[in-house]
Amino acid sequence: MGRRVAVEEQLTPVKEYLQARGYQVVELRPHVEADAVVVSGQNENMLGGHTIATTGPVINAEGMTPEEVYRQLEGRPRAPAE
Repeated sequence: MGRRVAVEEQLTPVKEYLQARGYQVVELRPHVEADAVVVSGQNENMLGGHTIATTGPVINAEGMTPEEVYRQLEGRPRAPAE
């Protein structure tokens, strides 16, 4: 998958984790172009007022660790719950 990811502003730990693994992280804002989008799940209509150009997944990071978000971006399933 591509390496440009739009991440919602309050997801700082996710941004830092992805940047450390080579992703180009940009703020989620109107008219952004990205290969994937990561949202916090705090606002059900987060993408409703935005025009986002993405060919990849939109990941709801609510309840996920930065590593779990990374695994989703890399196409790997979440680890099973213990």
